[in-house]
Amino acid sequence: MAENQDEILRDRSKNPNPGESESAPEKPDYEQQIIEIIKTITAPKVLRNKLDDFHAYDIADTFEKLTNFEREKLYRMLDTERLTEILEYLDEEDQARYLNEMNIKKVISIINEMEPDKAADLLREIDKEKRDIILELLEPEVRKNISTIFSYDDEEIGSKMTTNYIEVPRGISVKQAMRHLLDQAPENDNISTIYVQDENGMYYGAITLKDLIIARPDTDLEDIITTSYPYLYATEPIDRVVEELKDYNEDSIPILNNDNMLLGIITAQDLLEVLDEEMGEDYARLAGLSSEEDLEETLFDSLKKRLPWLIVLLFLGLVVSSVVSMFEGVVAQLTIVMAFQALILGMAGNAGTQSLGVTIRVLMDDSLTSKQKTYLIFKEAKVGFTNGLITGLVSFIFLGLYIHLAKGYGWFDAYAISGCIGVALWLAMLISSITGTTIPLLFKKVGVDPAVASGPLITTVNDLVGVVTYYGLAWIFLINMLHI
Repeated sequence: MAENQDEILRDRSKNPNPGESESAPEKPDYEQQIIEIIKTITAPKVLRNKLDDFHAYDIADTFEKLTNFEREKLYRMLDTERLTEILEYLDEEDQARYLNEMNIKKVISIINEMEPDKAADLLREIDKEKRDIILELLEPEVRKNISTIFSYDDEEIGSKMTTNYIEVPRGISVKQAMRHLLDQAPENDNISTIYVQDENGMYYGAITLKDLIIARPDTDLEDIITTSYPYLYATEPIDRVVEELKDYNEDSIPILNNDNMLLGIITAQDLLEVLDEEMGEDYARLAGLSSEEDLEETLFDSLKKRLPWLIVLLFLGLVVSSVVSMFEGVVAQLTIVMAFQALILGMAGNAGTQSLGVTIRVLMDDSLTSKQKTYLIFKEAKVGFTNGLITGLVSFIFLGLYIHLAKGYGWFDAYAISGCIGVALWLAMLISSITGTTIPLLFKKVGVDPAVASGPLITTVNDLVGVVTYYGLAWIFLINMLHI
């Protein structure tokens, strides 16, 4: 007991406030350590051993900070496998840039070592003439796998697959299947799911590694094959299958050709990259761009992506301006209505863009029935109706006070004008919610990506709706009926 008390007292002397947590230790600066090793060590074996202590991602992260001479030093001293592992943590543009610093022999060695899908993505960033030379010099099996991936359009799921998978024949025992697995594993590390082909070489089903391991060696393989395991055809559009892939939540999904032969698989990691690309493309389209942009794009590339939509929107804007000019008589007789045009158009655009966002998100599910789409239209109409009614009432009350007190109109005229604004706001938001839902649905129906019904396009259409609604009501209600 006394010894325990002495230990407690010693601990307290070291930390007088035991209730207070000590601050977390600082994370080592791996980047600086790696750069220092590369700069100071000249012996290849020592350099390799030192860098083996660091994750490939941390080494890749230092490439931008190194000089050309220091990177060339790494290219010479690191073995191909390690260098390939490091490069795979960089995006394709950076990979292509650093490969240009290497001799052709080293480039061929690295691409032979890479996953076929990663190699295909990298080669797409290299100009065609050099790409053809590299393809010609690759190992025959690697060239065949990359050429298979290249044969599919960028928008098809086959362009994202990898040929790194394990395949076994149907009609063998578990013990024989394990032997097939061990034979193929050194070259193919996606082993969590094993795929089965039938006697005709066609895809038959799949087995999980766990089921294969726990099954008795003499068990017939047929007993543990899942024949209903999901699959996709290589020519299916990416944007149509993304939701399906997410729903299955598998480590990998097999990709087949039109003859039901297994061509490759798409892994969970590949799926994350596909989802990221699809979200980026949809975001770009919602912003009125033809595709994504990055910080390093040239002026010409940025103009090429933005200008077509801006030209379309310019002509739509001219239509809106032409409609406004038709109501010059209304503005001449009642100039105060001009002050609230921006309010009507802004709120109508906001309501339409909200409905557009909801609709595009819902349309990612290709299994939607006609009944569900009809329900979506009515739901968004009800939301637009309610939101428009509430904001219209608020506008009626407060704008009436503003027009009377700030602009000097009588109570009747002030609230007649604010009433017109409130009704116009209500109708514009209702109609905008409906157009924000029906336009992408219509685009989907005719086979156009609904994200093309972008925010700027919907906003311009809703401007037209708002102008006609607002000035039309002002002309009928305020001028012709009340003679204000």
